[in-house]
Amino acid sequence: MLEKIQETADFLKKKISTRPKTGIILGTGLGNLVTELTDKTEIPYETIPNFPVSTVEGHSGKLIVGKLGGVDVLAMQGRFHYYEGYDMKQVTFPVRVMKALGIETLLVSNAAGGMNPGFEIGDLMIITDHINLFPEHPLRGKNNPAMGTRFPDMSEAYSKELIEKAKDIAHENKIRVVEGVYVGTSGPTFETPAEYKYFRIIGGDAVGMSTVPEVIVANHAGIKVFGMSIITDLGVEGKIVEVSHEEVQEIGNKAQPLMTTIMKELVKRI
Repeated sequence: MLEKIQETADFLKKKISTRPKTGIILGTGLGNLVTELTDKTEIPYETIPNFPVSTVEGHSGKLIVGKLGGVDVLAMQGRFHYYEGYDMKQVTFPVRVMKALGIETLLVSNAAGGMNPGFEIGDLMIITDHINLFPEHPLRGKNNPAMGTRFPDMSEAYSKELIEKAKDIAHENKIRVVEGVYVGTSGPTFETPAEYKYFRIIGGDAVGMSTVPEVIVANHAGIKVFGMSIITDLGVEGKIVEVSHEEVQEIGNKAQPLMTTIMKELVKRI
């Protein structure tokens, strides 16, 4: 696997002239953050050696290098999901490549269903921790010490320092943010009312089908992480309604300018 990671990293180094230290993974409805990037180089996933190709509507599938608020960043427009049929090594391969390219901080975003009764649709939730309910672990198998320790510590999977900076930025810009624990599940079905209740009982505030594998591998690789969810539907008893992928995208698009403000400013302060 190290050989494939290095092959991909070497290919990308020839394509890009800068060496960003910050990586961003943009999820459902949030891909438009790239319109804020200047001095862009766009590389379609299908042209990158060893890269999977995204199959989900709303995920356009490009690696973009550019400046966000004057800072060099590497952005993934479209991520890979376990429910698409990829194994966890494929889902998290881009994070390994980011590490090989010199990325030190990773910002991740997603759409999520909220279980916390205090949440509202359209809220931005700063992820403080997660619960991993995926059936396959991205670090399962033989461990290569060159990529990280066998048993990585997850006591601060999401950087407390970055969380505080993001809260300051939200306060300065009068943007409502909430905080919570993200539950990662395999999907692709949205949750049943009983599942929402279960996720809430075990300590979750929001649930989604991504992010957790990427965050685990980032921590394994020694990359700092900041994560944020847009609450696109509610799994609160009495407030559960039928939800579609299109509605999730629509709500994500509406909240995107607020997410962009926070992410753009956070990149400057890292």
